[in-house]
Amino acid sequence: MKFNDMLKKKKKENMDTPENISEPTPENLTEEQQLKDQQAETVETEEIPGPTAEDKLKDELSQANDKYLRLYAEFDNFRRRTQKERAEARETEGKELIIALLPVLDDFERAQRAMETAVDVAPVKEGVTLIQNKLKNILTQKGLAEMGSIGSPFDADLHEAITNIPAPTDDLKGKVIDEMEKGYTLKDRVIRFAKVIVGA
Repeated sequence: MKFNDMLKKKKKENMDTPENISEPTPENLTEEQQLKDQQAETVETEEIPGPTAEDKLKDELSQANDKYLRLYAEFDNFRRRTQKERAEARETEGKELIIALLPVLDDFERAQRAMETAVDVAPVKEGVTLIQNKLKNILTQKGLAEMGSIGSPFDADLHEAITNIPAPTDDLKGKVIDEMEKGYTLKDRVIRFAKVIVGA
């Protein structure tokens, strides 16, 4: 009896050893593998969250700010460049006219030297007349024109009345009788009003 008890005890111990613990069978393996595969598939099929509407708006705002800053910088550069160009143009705006008038200045200097040794007045007068004509031609080429005022009706847009005098004839009433200072236009714009005497 003791021997049987011992055998039973021995069998029981043998059953509890790790060798006897159920090892995974191919069936068990496939089930476990299937479970693992399903878990992996569910992980793969879970959608990775894309950018939210807020993220999209932030991105658009960032792009708009970047465009704005670039545009502002370009406009600022353009403004500075045009200011510089205007300043340079103002400094040299009369350059062409001055260059054109330099020969007239040279002629006046020659005439002055000639007057110092001149005995006769006629050649000096002729020289001054030539210089005046040269000056008028240069100014005419640049767009300057004299106003013809004498005999024309008084026009406040063109004339500045110095005084009124009784008209010598009835047809000169309200018209320019004499001119104290000529008026000039530059490319059809009045740059100096003619100072005139008007018949009353």
